[in-house]
Amino acid sequence: MKEIIAGKVKIGGENPIILIAGPCVIESEKSALNAAEKLRDICEEINIPLIYKSSYDKANRTSVKSFRGLGIKKGLKILKKVRDKFNIPVLSDIHKE
Repeated sequence: MKEIIAGKVKIGGENPIILIAGPCVIESEKSALNAAEKLRDICEEINIPLIYKSSYDKANRTSVKSFRGLGIKKGLKILKKVRDKFNIPVLSDIHKE
């Protein structure tokens, strides 16, 4: 299996398990930063690399009336802040309507 690198995290091959986690959708900058901090602290405590994941636009909701996110500009700005503040790689999913 080929190794992939995300930030400082090595994925695949003979590398240890990693955690990809975060809220389903970014609700606010504060909630994203709080979640990232808690996840980072837990992963440091148990010595598992973390990749933070959250969506800026969650198009595949059960109800069309559900909150979809903050949009691409605001969402990517928040994900960058998470990456820079906690020095962890981030990822998001992309939806096409």
